[in-house]
Amino acid sequence: MTEPREQSESMNNLEKDQILSTESQNETQEVVNEEIKVEEPVAEQPEENAPVNEEPAAPKLELADKSKSELVDMMREMAARPIEEVKDEVQAIKAAFFALRREELAKEKEDFLANGNDGNDFTPKEDPDENNLKELLNVLKERRTEYNAAQEANREANLEKKRQIIALINEIANDPDNINRQFNRVKQLQQDFKDAGEVPATADTEVWKEFQRATERFYDVLKMNKELRDYDFKKNLELKQQLCEEAEALDDETDIVSAFRKLQELHNKWREIGPVAKELREELWARFKAASSAINKKYQTFFEDRKSKEKENADAKTELCEKIEQISTDDLKTYAQWDEVTKQIIALQEDWKKLGYASRKANAALFARFRKSCDEFFGKKAEFYKSMKEELTSNLAKKIDLCERAEALMDSTEWKEATDKFVEMQKEWKTIGPVVKKHSDAVWKRFIAACDHFFEQKKKQHVNVHAVEHDNLKAKKEVIATLKATIEEAAEDAAQTVRDLMDRWQEIGHVPFKEKDKIYTQYRELIDKAFDTLNMRGSRPRNEGGSPRGGRQSAGSDRGLSERDRLVRTYEQRMSELKTFENNMGFLTANTKSGNSLVQEMERRIARLKEEIAELEQKIKEIDND
Repeated sequence: MTEPREQSESMNNLEKDQILSTESQNETQEVVNEEIKVEEPVAEQPEENAPVNEEPAAPKLELADKSKSELVDMMREMAARPIEEVKDEVQAIKAAFFALRREELAKEKEDFLANGNDGNDFTPKEDPDENNLKELLNVLKERRTEYNAAQEANREANLEKKRQIIALINEIANDPDNINRQFNRVKQLQQDFKDAGEVPATADTEVWKEFQRATERFYDVLKMNKELRDYDFKKNLELKQQLCEEAEALDDETDIVSAFRKLQELHNKWREIGPVAKELREELWARFKAASSAINKKYQTFFEDRKSKEKENADAKTELCEKIEQISTDDLKTYAQWDEVTKQIIALQEDWKKLGYASRKANAALFARFRKSCDEFFGKKAEFYKSMKEELTSNLAKKIDLCERAEALMDSTEWKEATDKFVEMQKEWKTIGPVVKKHSDAVWKRFIAACDHFFEQKKKQHVNVHAVEHDNLKAKKEVIATLKATIEEAAEDAAQTVRDLMDRWQEIGHVPFKEKDKIYTQYRELIDKAFDTLNMRGSRPRNEGGSPRGGRQSAGSDRGLSERDRLVRTYEQRMSELKTFENNMGFLTANTKSGNSLVQEMERRIARLKEEIAELEQKIKEIDND
């Protein structure tokens, strides 16, 4: 510490010499002989292998929800601030920006590949925000280079200045006759040495030791009064006690990296402060060292914990690499299969994003390994899509041709022929492979619309058939009523009238299925009654009520054979219709929603055909057994 101003101003060099010369021999000897040393308070280092040179954590900026343009604006603000204040902020903004950019590029490439493109042809779109950011980074880089050069030049100048101060102190120490007059000057030189600023790191320790040796040499030869020295010790004690308190307060810091950096600054200040009274030095240094040890231990524990977490992350990332490497593409033959495996790959990528960093070296290697598997998968997927492109185009052309054929036929009234053609087209549709997804629904709806239109028209025709069947029922009821009246009147021409009515009955077509048996039973009973009542046994037909009662005549046999041929033809026709409807049902149930009115109508029609076929089989069997 410098001498108090009042005492400095009240003494000239001569007065100082007189005071020192009149001090008692013992006191003077104590000042001269006492070993005064400047402690070398180097910051205690953490235990062996502690990562003390780790970079401090990035500043806690709110970047999570920032867009790229907002990050560029933040970088522009950094470019306007002093370069020495924004190093960590610049790195944090840069990392956040390129993280967003990488996600955009990954999505852009995925969409590019999903459209069937070759990954080797992928070229990212130009990003104005990225260009702006790079320009700002170049500006900051140039400013940082200029700043570092200026700082290095300044440190070299500081080193030269400190060496000049050391040379002056040594020069003063070499003149013991006038050393007492130079006390204030030496104190000022000590202050100048402290204020000179940083020097190159390679010279820092050596120049400080030279300063220590020069200072110790000065104190060794200094003959100054004890009061002045005690005052200097007292001020140094106060400063070092304050440093102890600040070091102890660091124990409450939550950011251990920040606390460790502050501790290094406290150690630098400790070195700059002069000695204290000899009896207090060891105790004071022990206190400061204990506070430093507590921070160093926390610092070491912090990096050990981080190392452990990094190992956990490395193990988890290795497991993800193994999972993605086990996924095989050899059996992927359809779009659905590729899409399913793509979902698995994307899920693994999401799991990767949730994991923290591994060690710097391991993290880079693991990411390269994981990225390689992802790139290989999506490359093979692109090749598959490319190979399928021509086939999909061909399939689309075939399906469009079927649509055109179906649309050309959908208004046909040739029900049997058109139905067969529609069934064949539906079978052909099933044999054609898939088409591009964006055309799939449209071409299918176009084809099924033509099919539905045709079968709806056919259904309406069947409704008309039902109306005809009801008219036939009415006509057959009229025949039955006329038969009853003819039998009751029993006129001379009644037999001929009965035969005419039988011919009329055969001419009338089908009646509703649920009325068929009832109306036929009534008709058969009346015919049997007519043959018995009107003595018509000899000409009774075989097909009018099972086996005739009485002998057979050739006329009856001819009519029976004619009726059997008609029944056989009808039977074959119904069997053909049944086969057509069943084939058609197989197609419709696979491609039409359940409950569709057309499906329900076809089901009813199939059931009715089966009943008719069973009835025809029975009638043919009766004729054959008669």
